[in-house]
Parts: sequence; C-alpha cells; structure tokens
Amino acid sequence: MKKFLLSIIYCYVHCILTAQEKNVFTVDDFVQQVKQFHPVAKQANLITKQAVAAVTAARGNLDPAIMFDASRKTFDGKNYYFYTNPELKIPIWIGADIKAGLESNGGAYLNPEVTSGNTSYMGVEVPLAKGLFMDKRRAAIQQAKIFQSQSTQERAQILNDLLFDAYTTYWQWAGSYTLYNLYNRFLQTASQRFRLVKIAFINGDRSSMDTLEAYTQLQNFEMLQTDAFMKLNDAYLELSTFLWQQNDSAYTLPATFIPDTVRFGEPLQYQSQEELVNTAFLQNPLLNIYNYKLDALQVEKKLKFQNLLPVINAKVNILNREYNVLKGLNAGFIENNYKWGIDFKLPLFLRQGRGDYQKAKLKIEEANYALSVKRRETENKIRSYYNQFTQMQNQLAIMQSAFNNYNILLKQEELRFRNGESSLFIVNSRENKMIEAGQKLVELRIKYQKTYYAVQWAGGLLR
Repeated sequence: MKKFLLSIIYCYVHCILTAQEKNVFTVDDFVQQVKQFHPVAKQANLITKQAVAAVTAARGNLDPAIMFDASRKTFDGKNYYFYTNPELKIPIWIGADIKAGLESNGGAYLNPEVTSGNTSYMGVEVPLAKGLFMDKRRAAIQQAKIFQSQSTQERAQILNDLLFDAYTTYWQWAGSYTLYNLYNRFLQTASQRFRLVKIAFINGDRSSMDTLEAYTQLQNFEMLQTDAFMKLNDAYLELSTFLWQQNDSAYTLPATFIPDTVRFGEPLQYQSQEELVNTAFLQNPLLNIYNYKLDALQVEKKLKFQNLLPVINAKVNILNREYNVLKGLNAGFIENNYKWGIDFKLPLFLRQGRGDYQKAKLKIEEANYALSVKRRETENKIRSYYNQFTQMQNQLAIMQSAFNNYNILLKQEELRFRNGESSLFIVNSRENKMIEAGQKLVELRIKYQKTYYAVQWAGGLLR
C-alpha cells in the first residue's frame, strides 16, 4: 500500500511538473507583482501620502483668516454699547501679519478708546527680534517638508526589507524545485535499473542480492523525492504569501508555474566592495532617514534659539472713516490717522531659553553619534555579506567540479557494471555520492542567491 501511494504521488506530481514547462514565473515578474500589490508595499506608499498631507496641514499656518467679533449690551431700554469688528488676517512668511478690518461701534456708554461710528483700518504687526528669522509656523512647514523627503526613505526602507524576503523566498522555491527534479531523475534511473536487474534475476543472470540492492536504492530515492516534494510544496505556499491582486485579495500561484531554474544556476557579479559601501552611504534609506532627522533637529535648534531673544513686536495701523481705508490716502492723512504700538518682553535669566537651546544641541549631537554607529554597522554588514558571497562563489566552483567528477565516475561504473566488471553495490555508492554532491550544490546555490541579495539589502539598495 505504501509503495502504491508513493507511486500515485509520483505520477501526480510528475504530470503537473511536466505541464509546467511552458509557464516560467520569472523572479522579475514575481518582484514586480510584490511591489505593486503586496499590502506592505501599499502601506509604504501611504507613508509618503501622509507626509504630503502633513505638509498641507503645516502650510495652513499661513492661510488667511477671517475673524468676526461682535458684542452688544442693552439694559432697561438703554443701548449701552455695540461693537462690530470683522477682520482679515494674512500671515506672511517673514513672521509678520497683515491685518485689515472694519468697525461699527456706538452706544451711550461706549469705551472712550473706541471710535464711534463706521471706521476701517489696515496695518501690519512685525517681530523685530524673537520670531524675525524663525517662528513656530515656519519651523512647522520646514520640518513637514523634511519629513516628506524622509517619508520616501522610510518607504524605500520598508521595500528593501520586503524585497529581500521576497527574493530569498523565490530562490528557496527555485532550489526546492531543482532538488526535486534531481531526485526525480535519479528515481527514474533507479526504477529502470531495478526493472532490468529483476529481469536478469528471473533469467538467472543476477543474484537475489542484486535485486534487493537495486530495490533498496529505489526505496531510498522514493523517500528522498517524497521529502523533496513536501519541501517544494512548502516553498510554493511560502511564495504565494507574497502574491496579491490589485483588489487586495490574496493570490495563489497556479500549479502550472515553475521558477526560473536557468537564472538560478547562472553566476552573479558585483562591483567592488568600496563602490558598494560608497553607494550605500549615498543611497541607504536608513542612513538618509538619520540625515533628515538631523535636518529637522537643525530647524528645531534655530527655533529654540529664538527663546534667547527678547520679544519686540511693532504694530502699525492706518485708520479711516467709513469702510474705505484707502480713501484720501496721502502723507498728510497718514500723519494724522494712525495707531501704533510696541510689545516688549525679556526674561531676566533666560533659563528656559538657554535650557531649550542646550537640549536642541544635545539632540543633534546624539543623532550624529547614532548616525556614525549606523554607518559603521552598514559598512560592516556589506563587507561581511560581500566576503560570504565571494567565498560562496569559490565553494560553488568546487562543488560543481565535484558533482561533474562524480557524474563521470558514475557513468564509468555503470559501464563497468553492464560489462560485468563491477557490482551494483559500487554503482549505488557512486550514485549516492553524486546525489549527495548534487544536494549540496543546490543548497549552496540557494545560499549563494540569498547572500547576493543580502549584500544589496545591507546597503539598502533593493528597490
């Protein structure tokens, strides 16, 4: 029964894999689908959109605003007062505010400082010390723009991690498929040999020991192929977890698709270590995120420096009767129709300002230390993976040569066996050595591919 079930599994898988030959799912197609439809990739795109929204919100600090202030008091039939004051306020980039408004005031007990009747005014309020070169609204806009640029790097970092996992999963699938085909080839050979030895035994040309030897070898390959099929199925399911459709529904790869085994066996090349390190220092998103954080901290430092300056705000308004503030405007008119004032404030010890400014400087120093550590870690990772990649190339060359040599020895031994000059035991030994070398060769190729992409991942270069 066990042999019957294994035969059914073998026939089923063999039929599927035979039908797959014309449906190669390349690594480029796979990665392109991951970048377009994977939820993590879409989440990464949302980061940049959120940053754009943050810039729009920050620019709202410079939006013109319409304000309206009105009050009225009537008591015992007396009109004590009424105030009506619509105003337009226009913030400008240099920290000043332009204001224009209308006033309609009256009543028996009107505040003497308030002009009765309909009047209009237009003026400007300008900081002369604190807030002249930097204020909260300008700092918010500058930092929002910096965070927008930083968000593109955060997106790149997320994609870098996602694509590394995707590449390694794909090549694990390709390796499992290659190993399955290797076992399948040996299984077919062992099955054919067992059939011939069995016929020879029936004809009296082979002993029962040869028949048993051939059968145990066949059973061994059946077990290896069954195990390889389970690993291939696991790799196939793992690969499908990266596949999604445009409508955000999960996508299962059809059984008619196979990996690109040609590219799996091709040699890979890299530029020099120094070029990789220099490229990573320029393009690594994690390092760039630290740089943008430093830029944002520099803006914060400039803002905190304003707390060391006195508050000196000058306010100037021109006034006019009725609702046309510019009516009859000339030098003589301005000289007799204005209102101005100055606000001044200076803490005597400046302890809050000095403390905030010192904290901002220390944050920058801390971020610089963190950036230096991260640069060093990145460089060491690149060099480590690069050295592994180079050593893996040498190991692959050795193992490929060993595999080829085992293949030659096996063919020669099979020839001697057919001529009656060797035993089936020796043939099986040669075959086991070759399949062991083939298994190690496939495992090395999987590690070789993973190490190749690990170098790019360490440098933050996967896009």
